[in-house]
Amino acid sequence: MSALPLSGIKILDLTRVLAGPLSAQMFGDLGAEVIKIERPGAGDDARAYGPPYLVDPEGRETNNNAFYLSANRNKKSITVNIATLEGQEIIRGLAAHADVFMENYKVGDLKRYGLDYGTIKEINPGIIYCSVTGFGQTGPYAPRAGYDAIFQAMGGLMSVTGQMDGEPGAGPMKVGTSIVDYMTGMNASIGILSALYHRKVNGGAGQLIDVSLFDTVIASLSHSLQIYLVSGKSPPRRGTWGNGGAPAGVFRCADGELMLVVGNDGQFARTCAVLGAPELVSNPKFIKNNDRVANYTEIMAIYAGLFLRNTVTYWLQKLEDAGVPCGPVNDFAQVFEDPHVQARGMRVKVNHKFASELSLIRNALTFSKTPITGYRAPPLLGENTDQVLSGILRYDSEKIEDLKKQGVI
Repeated sequence: MSALPLSGIKILDLTRVLAGPLSAQMFGDLGAEVIKIERPGAGDDARAYGPPYLVDPEGRETNNNAFYLSANRNKKSITVNIATLEGQEIIRGLAAHADVFMENYKVGDLKRYGLDYGTIKEINPGIIYCSVTGFGQTGPYAPRAGYDAIFQAMGGLMSVTGQMDGEPGAGPMKVGTSIVDYMTGMNASIGILSALYHRKVNGGAGQLIDVSLFDTVIASLSHSLQIYLVSGKSPPRRGTWGNGGAPAGVFRCADGELMLVVGNDGQFARTCAVLGAPELVSNPKFIKNNDRVANYTEIMAIYAGLFLRNTVTYWLQKLEDAGVPCGPVNDFAQVFEDPHVQARGMRVKVNHKFASELSLIRNALTFSKTPITGYRAPPLLGENTDQVLSGILRYDSEKIEDLKKQGVI
């Protein structure tokens, strides 16, 4: 079997919480050696982000909770107090051997410790240094801190998410998951991979990558934001209604809900036939997609009445047979019960010290030549400190024990 795509790449990961750790986890999945730097005693802030926690053999909660476990597999954890001179020396020593340095401290924080890009590139000119921040390295908001929900609000995402005006519960709404963190992690990964390729083909030059959550959420609004740029008008919140093809949205059936997206005129004709209302196809209000968009409320109301006449299972089968895109509205349990999800192996099992069969979500990438076949459990706090310091920096056991006594590691 071929080596993983990023075998031989070494990542020094000083990121915490979610966006940065998700990106570093991606590199670990792809075969890079990822060395995660955590604070002695406390570790990554994510370890304190609430239950559920894994418990030790005595039934006591540990600092290995679901939030931390979601973003830190396939890494090594070492504890280093970067506020100490000795800790800073350790980080600079590791950086000298690294391909990539990742951090998500507030702008300027690491300069106080001699761990900023300018200092690190003097030690390692080829280093790819990726800074993940809320607002980026420049601009009036650069010094500010922030979290996912703040950027969903400030970047405009919440303005187009939620129930339509005039309906119960109308108003801006946060997306259920930390979607901006996830997208920022993906952007960081793309940036680092691009910089690694540039370094390989252009003479070994490293560089600084500036990735921000605020930039990411704005860019992610894509066609919604482009509507504003073209028309000068912000698109309204549409609840579960679609934004292009019509009709599209969640429809209540006799025993639950399904999501339907009618993407073109042919699909509309087939959906009307399934629903027992073929006459709708020749109605002047609904002949073309733009006609249906102009009369969206009316066609949605007609469809809503038709779907109530039978069950979710019945309609899904009929629509699938007709080649119309649709799907059930699943909760998380139903997601992992889905036979397609099971066939794709989206749940993987790893052996963790506190859970012999810990379930994780597999990486979404599938390679034909270099498949991701191994998943290591997210590390315990400082699990690999001795191994990394002795292996990379050649510290002997006496020096390591002395650093532990001083609280450096």
